Amino acid sequence: MARAPSRWREMWKGLARARQPTHDHDMRILFLAAALIAAPAAAQEAQDSPFVGEYSLSEGPDVGGGLLIRNDGRFQYMLAAGALDERAEGRWEMRGDTICLTTDPKPVPPAFEKAELVEVDGAIPTLFVSWPNGRGIAGVTFTIGFDSGDPVEDYTQNYGWNLPEDDKRIPRWIEVREPIYDVTAPRYELAAADDGKLHVTLIPNDIGVVAFDGACLAAGEDGRTILHRAEGDMRFRKLQSE
Repeated sequence: MARAPSRWREMWKGLARARQPTHDHDMRILFLAAALIAAPAAAQEAQDSPFVGEYSLSEGPDVGGGLLIRNDGRFQYMLAAGALDERAEGRWEMRGDTICLTTDPKPVPPAFEKAELVEVDGAIPTLFVSWPNGRGIAGVTFTIGFDSGDPVEDYTQNYGWNLPEDDKRIPRWIEVREPIYDVTAPRYELAAADDGKLHVTLIPNDIGVVAFDGACLAAGEDGRTILHRAEGDMRFRKLQSE
């Protein structure tokens, strides 16, 4: 697997040093490391396009990102914004005055899975969300519905979440959502065997990999290049060739 150009690597090394981990630390390291390696060259002839080159995201001081359009028909993308890290690599093709990006291979989205109840600090939490290795995940938002009264909305800690001792209601269902990557699951209905408790595992799969499906790059104003994607437009500046 070929290395990316040195300037591309150095840009992301600097970004990694400047930013503080705000989500799962091991996962962030994985994202940043992946951004330093270019996609393997496709078995095809070189392609001429004015879009071929390196780009830096120009969306403000708290957002960093880059795009690499290679003349072998491949691209590489990364974004770092707060606790959100995105990456993608794949192929591009000309469509009129634009080039369009398709992530290849297509990423497998993350998913929640119900798991066996486990003890945390000597007791089984009302709700515990973990990675497959058993580490708890903080910041997962949830809503719990009961046999009576209004639902409760809150978010998890790395040790889970417990219903207050003075709340004697019986949990009947729980909805969970990982807010950074917008991972959701169908409502979990709690049976008698669950005893009002739930443990779910977040299976990361290709978490953070953007599934570009024909997102197109076009020339914009002020020398910027605009990536039109479903979530909104992103503006890049092309870096000068060395």
